[in-house]
Amino acid sequence: MKNKSKGFTLIELLVVIAIIGILSTLSVVALNSARARARDAKRISDIRQIQTALEMFYSANNNYPTSTTPGLEALVSDGLLTAIPKAPVPADGTDCSSANTYVYTRTNQGSYTLTYCLGSATGGIAAGPQTSTPAGIGSLIP
Repeated sequence: MKNKSKGFTLIELLVVIAIIGILSTLSVVALNSARARARDAKRISDIRQIQTALEMFYSANNNYPTSTTPGLEALVSDGLLTAIPKAPVPADGTDCSSANTYVYTRTNQGSYTLTYCLGSATGGIAAGPQTSTPAGIGSLIP
């Protein structure tokens, strides 16, 4: 007579556990890359928001804010921004680990540069350190 058991064998349980482990690992990896893309999209959005406020400031004052105090704070005090955007953390990409900030610099020619860093190519803008000017967003830093 054969002994008929109504449960799962050890091999069947191990196969199911291995499959669940592989699927959960893949979903975590996909989630992490989606988060990194979202941080880069936020960086681009922040830079565009700052640029729009700078252009509005220029229209009202016929000049850009200084690089020193008040700097970008002038955009907040004039009501053009509610707060100065901060770069999302953590920094993404190997080139961005030490430069995960937005840096505003007014040039001597009455223009400005905004320096930032992207972890991966986003919206047609290459990964790595970038600079934006009134002429456009996403010029590579020389």
